[in-house]
Amino acid sequence: MTDIATTPETANAHGVSLTENAALKVKSLLSQENRDDLRLRVAVQPGGCSGLIYQLYFDERYLDGDQTVDFDGVEVIVDDMSVPYLDGATIDFKDTISEQGFTIDNPNAAGSCACGDSFH
Repeated sequence: MTDIATTPETANAHGVSLTENAALKVKSLLSQENRDDLRLRVAVQPGGCSGLIYQLYFDERYLDGDQTVDFDGVEVIVDDMSVPYLDGATIDFKDTISEQGFTIDNPNAAGSCACGDSFH
């Protein structure tokens, strides 16, 4: 698991990093769908038992206030409201016996719920 290198200018655009494993999985999913017009959007929304939940999905839109960083051909978008909650977070993809799927390691999360779906 290594972070994909970005330039100093883009590394600070929204503070979210994407590992090489995550970028490869995103590229694979987009290739399966035969889509090259989608970006990976990461957001934080109110909800869950701890107060905030992550949203991670493909989006074809750019919205006012969006901040984008390209990771080796994978564009990651974060809206301006979510940036403070996600600054320093790393998105990874794991495919092991015990874990499968995208994970978000967020140093800003002070705690999470028992089910792991929300944080504060």
